Amino acid sequence: MISRDVEPRLLRGFVAAAEELHFTRAAARLFLAQQALSRDIRRLEQALGAALFVRTTRAVELTADGERLLPLARRVLAAHEEMATAFTAPRALLVDLNTDGPSTGRRVLERARELAPGQELMARFESGLTHAAAEIAAGRLDVSFGYAQGLDPALRAKLAHRPVRYEPLAVLLPEGHALSALEAVPLDALAGETVYGGAGNPRTLEWTGLARELFAGRGIALAPPAPVAVGKEEFRRVMAKTRNPVLVTVDFLDMPGCVKRPLTDPVPLSPLSMVWRKGFGHPGLDALHEAAAGLTAECGWLDVPPGSWRPAALTRGPGGG
Repeated sequence: MISRDVEPRLLRGFVAAAEELHFTRAAARLFLAQQALSRDIRRLEQALGAALFVRTTRAVELTADGERLLPLARRVLAAHEEMATAFTAPRALLVDLNTDGPSTGRRVLERARELAPGQELMARFESGLTHAAAEIAAGRLDVSFGYAQGLDPALRAKLAHRPVRYEPLAVLLPEGHALSALEAVPLDALAGETVYGGAGNPRTLEWTGLARELFAGRGIALAPPAPVAVGKEEFRRVMAKTRNPVLVTVDFLDMPGCVKRPLTDPVPLSPLSMVWRKGFGHPGLDALHEAAAGLTAECGWLDVPPGSWRPAALTRGPGGG
């Protein structure tokens, strides 16, 4: 006989294992030992009277019963979380802004704080959406901003996102560079240059992918992997040493020993989205949605200038052009 008293903890373990299809990763995501997760899965299978996974030495797959249970388990856990939050004060919402400086994400966060002064929205600085997205999927971070379409599909499948802005790109040049005298730098003028786009930084794979796509066929080389400079003085020192231009957004903070110039002909746009975990709810997240919608409408952040460049993932998708 099927037990009707299934603990939410067992369902959480099942959902994590079903999404990861890897018991070691699922256990790490839940901060459990793998043996404890396996034991919980067996308890759930016994309670339901059904096998949920097919496990071999090389792969983990859901059975038909496991596929049937997954959406039901997600709904039960969402209802359980909603019930719990209805009777407890919501915790602080952790919002990654990538860097501690001016940014689109910071503007959204500051507007959200105005809209929901009773909520605690805490800024974090994870330096790259690839890393931040993995932290969101694991429940250690709540929201981030960046090029969501550039994430690995398996990671992106665990997340929800909303477009916020097409950010114009710029180039950071060392002082005295021949192009620094220009008010704006045509993309073709970078031909023959080696430009840093985060290559070798595992936290920013999505940004490096965008840079590689933008540079392709234009004679612009992507700078090879290099140690990541942390702090303005280290950035200044590395820039003076390598003399490599750096691909940034137009809102990137000013750096010593450098000049920032917008890119043109065409104007390259980086699609920035707000990213959060699927099924996650929080009053602070609601405020971020309201803030993003308001700023996008007021500032025309999703308007696409004629002749601008966007990555192929955007231009070939629905509504692309």
